[in-house]
Amino acid sequence: MNYVPLTIADVRAAAGRIAPFVRRTPVITDEQLNELLGAEVYFKCENLQRGGSFKLRGASNAVRSLADDVAARGVATHSSGNHGAALALAARLRGTPAYVVMPENSAAVKIEAVRQCGAEIVFCKPGRIAREAALERLLSERSLEVVHPYDDDRVICGQGTAALELLEAQPKLDVVMAPVGGGGLISGTAIAVKGVKPDIEVIGVEPAQADDAYRSFHSGERVLLDAPETIADGLRASLGVRNFAIIRRQVDNIVRVTEGGIVQSVRLVLQRLKLLIEPSAAVAVAALVERRMEIKGRRIGVILSGGNIDLGAATWLTGDER
Repeated sequence: MNYVPLTIADVRAAAGRIAPFVRRTPVITDEQLNELLGAEVYFKCENLQRGGSFKLRGASNAVRSLADDVAARGVATHSSGNHGAALALAARLRGTPAYVVMPENSAAVKIEAVRQCGAEIVFCKPGRIAREAALERLLSERSLEVVHPYDDDRVICGQGTAALELLEAQPKLDVVMAPVGGGGLISGTAIAVKGVKPDIEVIGVEPAQADDAYRSFHSGERVLLDAPETIADGLRASLGVRNFAIIRRQVDNIVRVTEGGIVQSVRLVLQRLKLLIEPSAAVAVAALVERRMEIKGRRIGVILSGGNIDLGAATWLTGDER
């Protein structure tokens, strides 16, 4: 594709645009956890963001970039939950109608979040193909502006603002890590980090059971998966075209983690940091726990991407698998 590279200036512009509408989330560390891991780890707590995830950043940048006449017609997207809720909230704050295509197996807590933010939900079968087909049908009926969950410059730049804030709080990091689903967060993170300090490593992490980004990165060819099964429901999307282009240029590595490591890391963060994160947010922590990279003695920034978890269905959280 003919793609004009995004820069740190684009991320900084997004930061100014969305500042009145998003929360500047805290960056925390814990001495006992650092001792356990053998590294100095700083957590950017996007689980405490409005709407419960980093997604409000990209959605707000997209919605606030629209001309008034376009915003008045409404916005649409497909999402397993967090982006849908974020777009619904961003649209509501601007007085813009929002429509969200959601897989019918989306987490109940995420469906309710989208509804509470005022969006109209259109359900579809699980998987990328079903999502895209349902969105196309919706667009054939209504004149709406599509805000893609990750393959959208406006969204990518908005997501990069989390890393920008992380580096403002902790500028002397050796590594910045983030989860990878469709690639919006890791690509925005890479643009921000490399734009501020190019020698900081940027590492993406994804579940081994939904490893399209890992395969794409290491093969050099974009790999697509349809409806992979992983507890990290927010990372089931396949890597976007723009996102893959950015990852190839600016991400240093992508690693995989196990389902067991993800569950262990949700529990670890809850026990040590007293923070509830969703499995999708736990993958970067799992990479540290499972030693998927060299971490000893390093200063590592981790973006905890979200905290939207269906406690009623999370029997794995307490170990009760009945």
